[in-house]
Amino acid sequence: REGLQGFSFFSVTPIGLVVLVLGIFYMLVMRFMLKGEEGEQARDGRKRSTFRDLIKDYHLTGRARRLAIRPGSPMIGQRLDDLKLRERYGANVIGVERWRRFRRVIVNVNGVSEFRARDVLLIDMSASDVDLRQFCGEQMLEPMVLRGEYFSDQALDVGMAEVSLIPDSELIGKSVREIAFRTRFDLNIVGLKRDGKALDGAVTDEALQLGDIMLVVGNWRQIALLAKRGRDFVVLNMPIEVNDASPAHSQAPHAIFCLVLMVALMLTDEIPNPIAAIIACLLMGKFRCINAESAYKAIHWPSIILIVGMMPFALALQKTGGVDLVVQGLMDVAGSKGPYLMLGCLFVMCAAIGLFISNTATAVLMAPIALAAAKSMGVSPYPFAMVVAMAASAAFMTPVSSPVNTLVLGPGKYSFSDFVKIGVPFTLLVMVVCVLLIPVLFPF
Repeated sequence: REGLQGFSFFSVTPIGLVVLVLGIFYMLVMRFMLKGEEGEQARDGRKRSTFRDLIKDYHLTGRARRLAIRPGSPMIGQRLDDLKLRERYGANVIGVERWRRFRRVIVNVNGVSEFRARDVLLIDMSASDVDLRQFCGEQMLEPMVLRGEYFSDQALDVGMAEVSLIPDSELIGKSVREIAFRTRFDLNIVGLKRDGKALDGAVTDEALQLGDIMLVVGNWRQIALLAKRGRDFVVLNMPIEVNDASPAHSQAPHAIFCLVLMVALMLTDEIPNPIAAIIACLLMGKFRCINAESAYKAIHWPSIILIVGMMPFALALQKTGGVDLVVQGLMDVAGSKGPYLMLGCLFVMCAAIGLFISNTATAVLMAPIALAAAKSMGVSPYPFAMVVAMAASAAFMTPVSSPVNTLVLGPGKYSFSDFVKIGVPFTLLVMVVCVLLIPVLFPF
């Protein structure tokens, strides 16, 4: 509306890099002030379990094995059900490590899964009397290292959960083998608790009773399906690692490609930024990084409505003289002291407004005031507009100042006071940097 040329895509980069470096060093120095809460708490207030806790509770320590299939093994090309590994060796195959897209992933297995050379079997050896050396010799398997944190490291591909039968389930009294749990749900039951005590050894032939708690292992997606669609089971407990599990992590290369493409299109200046973003979103859907339902749920409608409402509100301030009134007040306070003080006042105003509304809405509201202030002082509007952009982005003082702050509030177990203690001093530092650096990059 003002007829001025806009900023380029990388106009803010030099200032942003300085603030980034400053922020890293600031957090390294001030991190001792962030105490948070000890441990992860479930909704009922109890401490949530980890993979390590579940393995210990169900007496599974030392039972897991990683065995690589050598070329020439009789297992190559054979189906899991045909090999009868559980009956012959007490070996329950709960997953297979296999190369896929330049990295090893853990693939779910069921009765019809066929094995390949160099597959690495993840096995639960429930029978203590089995000769592992004999098993590996007969099937041409090579033992691989299994570190203590293996399951935590593989939390993207393999999950655990505690489940129980509902009271009117038709499966009560049947064994795991009889209900074909692995075939029906693509999950493995590796542990069972009865009357609060874990049963040792294999549980596949144990008749399930009401009140039994089973530990299932498998893909997170299958666990979610069991919780959502399972008519006989209810999921009682999900470990902490579920927070780190991404439902579509295998699509990460496609998502990165879409991001790079969007930035490249924005840099060409041939395609408007909103169109470039829409193209990237459509490609995300094409590559199945996200579905339509998730994309719709990701839209934060209150923010959109607030921003759309702020645009006519800012225009109304201009038409009614509200902007001139604010600018006159700023001129009375800082007009005679030079543009640097005016930049500082604009920064403080943006930061104060950002305590109550989103940073984007703050920028929309303050931009006309900054341009009018520059015009009144007879200087370039670019440093004033950039200060508004940076001040609106420096929303560090409260959890509600920015959606990003709200996003990390829960996972980081931060409190409102944490944002105040850390955010207020850092906002002042950013203000000093911006007021001194922006006029160097965008002269008055």
